[in-house]
Amino acid sequence: MESEPAIFAGVVFSLFGGALLAWTVMRVRRHLPVAEGVRPVSSATLASVVAVLALALGAWCFSRL
Repeated sequence: MESEPAIFAGVVFSLFGGALLAWTVMRVRRHLPVAEGVRPVSSATLASVVAVLALALGAWCFSRL
């Protein structure tokens, strides 16, 4: 019963991180802006860092089972 919140949080963080990383890679490969009004390098870097952190947090949640 205590593992259900960890599973839910792990799935949410993993899905969000994976989707954000895939979206960022798609935008960068097509030379489209990741965020409007922000330098392309800094916005792509920040989005990638947040995506990797979300994936790491999802993995940490799954390791708590």
